[in-house]
Amino acid sequence: MNDGLAPSQRIRDIPHYWAQTTPAADALWENGESTTYLALDQRIDAARELLVERGVLAGDRVLLVAENCVAFVALIFAVSELAAWPVIVNARLSPRELQVIRDHCRPRLEVFTVGASPEAAKHTARLDTSPVGEFGRFQLAVTPTRADSVAEAESIARQVAALIYTSGTTGQPKGVMVPQVGLMHFCRVSSRSRDLSPADRVYAALPMSHIFGLATQLLATLYGGASLWLERSFTPAAACSALANNEISILQGVPTLFARLLAHLAETQTPARFPRLRYAYAGGGPLDPTLKRDFESVFGLTLHHGYGMTEYAGSMFITRIRRPRTDCSCGEINEGCEVRLIAADGKPAAAGETGAIEVAGPGVMLGYYREPNLTHETLTPDGWLRTGDLGYIEADGSLHIAGRGKDLIIRSGFNVYPIEVESVIASYPAVHLAAVVGRPVSAGDEEVVAFVELRPNAQLHEPGLKEFLRERLAPYKCPCQIVVLDRLPITANGKIRKQELRKRL
Repeated sequence: MNDGLAPSQRIRDIPHYWAQTTPAADALWENGESTTYLALDQRIDAARELLVERGVLAGDRVLLVAENCVAFVALIFAVSELAAWPVIVNARLSPRELQVIRDHCRPRLEVFTVGASPEAAKHTARLDTSPVGEFGRFQLAVTPTRADSVAEAESIARQVAALIYTSGTTGQPKGVMVPQVGLMHFCRVSSRSRDLSPADRVYAALPMSHIFGLATQLLATLYGGASLWLERSFTPAAACSALANNEISILQGVPTLFARLLAHLAETQTPARFPRLRYAYAGGGPLDPTLKRDFESVFGLTLHHGYGMTEYAGSMFITRIRRPRTDCSCGEINEGCEVRLIAADGKPAAAGETGAIEVAGPGVMLGYYREPNLTHETLTPDGWLRTGDLGYIEADGSLHIAGRGKDLIIRSGFNVYPIEVESVIASYPAVHLAAVVGRPVSAGDEEVVAFVELRPNAQLHEPGLKEFLRERLAPYKCPCQIVVLDRLPITANGKIRKQELRKRL
């Protein structure tokens, strides 16, 4: 790819560069209609003028309540160009969830993409909003400008590309201040890792309110001069249609996306004939060996994997396109990132030993907005990020995730990593998805409980599953209870809501 963007430190430069270099090239596709890079650049300018007219300045927060659409993309770049902070929120949040974020970030202005998102329109029905004139394909509603919203100092304002609130599945959402320099560095690394070029078209159903959707799907794709096929949300039928008929060459998503896609193909007996698809990547959660095996068997493609998080502006590890792996490793460390593993005693973990993962590099967040104590708990004095994850590194440098530190189950003094148990359960023929949580039974001791979602038309023979697990797991790892659900609860970005499962117990 062209390295003309390499010295840039601001995300707004990405579409502007291609508008000057290849103005007629496709940038975005929405409802089957193309927006060129030049047209996108013009719509960003129009959005910026709209924001300026409403008094948005550097250091202000602008809440964007939206689903994937051209207007959403233009607004993200326009807010950032003003050195204001786009607070990127999925319109499918509940009114309570949205209100928590509104109260915390205190936005100067709130913008809703009502023309492209019925969910965004629903929020405006209970809020003080007014429609604005259309700008290109824009159809927006905005709140009155808040006079009591205080702008952040320009010195910090220009460093922040976006304010992304974590999903909050384990508690109160936290606003991550994502750095401009970190996102731009990741764009370069990520676009190269996929060999992106203007010939590529990327399927974009991941919500851009999540770091995966913002960094890997949107920004890295445009950095490479490729185009995005925008979908408001993921449905297997729409994905299959797009892959078959719209020259999609790259498919990215969380593991549940691929699991739902495979289930749809099996249920409808649809062959996986997707002529241009050349690269598939699962991130945002652990990759199950059964899912990887099934996908590769059906699609005839390697299912790549990586490891990233909101607090590090994208992925820290990724499998290489020219070195595909047969295991579920997260791959090799990305350029610019450093990693260290810390044992339970606080000392560096020995080679091959599982430890707490800490990382450093340009992608490390600038902190949690208005949460200095949480920031202090997460960032070490020497600038390393405590990820909260556990893992080990093999001799070849590949990272394997053992699980979240907070998800670790202590059973009769033994450590149980849910990811291991989930992988074994998911390999049982009737099981589609599995999630394992701990249920406290006494001080310092927990039981292992499994929630499962079955494959289409399958029935669970629970004694058979328990025998299957006894043959493959140590007794202390075997679930004491198996709960069958029609659907496992998932977040808007496709992660399983384990906190909700714990509440069921």
